[in-house]
Amino acid sequence: MQSKESAGDFHERHGKERSSAGQFNVYRVNEFSPEISFPPNRRDFYKISLVVKGEGILSYADKMIHIKDNAISFTNPMIPYSWEKLSDHPSGYFCMFTEAFIDYDLKGETLSESPLFKISGNHVLLPDQRSMGLVTGIFEQMLIEMQSSYKNKYELLRSYVQIIIHEALKIEPPDAHFKAGTSPSRISEIFLELLERQFPITSPQHTIRLKNANEFASQLSVHTNHLNRSLKDTTGKTTTEHIAERMIREAKALLLHSNWDIAEIGYGLGFGHASNFNIFFKKQTGQTPNQFRRQSVVIS
Repeated sequence: MQSKESAGDFHERHGKERSSAGQFNVYRVNEFSPEISFPPNRRDFYKISLVVKGEGILSYADKMIHIKDNAISFTNPMIPYSWEKLSDHPSGYFCMFTEAFIDYDLKGETLSESPLFKISGNHVLLPDQRSMGLVTGIFEQMLIEMQSSYKNKYELLRSYVQIIIHEALKIEPPDAHFKAGTSPSRISEIFLELLERQFPITSPQHTIRLKNANEFASQLSVHTNHLNRSLKDTTGKTTTEHIAERMIREAKALLLHSNWDIAEIGYGLGFGHASNFNIFFKKQTGQTPNQFRRQSVVIS
């Protein structure tokens, strides 16, 4: 499991101060001292980078792509990625923001399918000169806005980020990528991290978003069969088996340590009806949820 770098760690490592809100920051690349290549790592923040000049290899999920000038890249907290620097004196921009910065409009139905929020797929896009001019201008506006005293500046910054994402959705993804040698293991690792991030369920109003193999495969931008083969090869279990085991573990924890009723626990695990949750639980454990809860009380 890779280590995880927080936004605070990033700013401390580079001797930078975070914004007063702490949710959003934007920089010119040349404000930072040139970095050596770094190994795969996960961050707790989202990042959009515009490469104006520079060369390197970005590796993420099951892809590696050679970047040389004029590129936009998107990473999120669920993507471990690495960067191999191939040139000195890069130029460009990047903005970084936390989950707290994201609102409903920024992660609307269309934008949720963008490279910023997907796990796999194409996270590096090669804009033409028109797009480069537009996105460069937006980054310059964000830099100006960060220094302003406008009380709604973070709302405006979200609008700028939306424009960048929409512009990225117009760009055809590059074909110049190649599969990393450990594709099955990397796909499996990202799946397991994505599965684990849905838990624990902290309130009866909280329900998991990804519930079956097809939904996970769609989020990972791979075919369901490829995800299953990757997991079977690396863990010996199918996607469905991993999901069921993790859901049962969470169900047992809630039955033992919460006062939620069966319907609330089932809803949290993605079951619209308590009867469906009862069938699932009994199939996996040989007991109904109520039988498990009662037996546990007697034993304790």
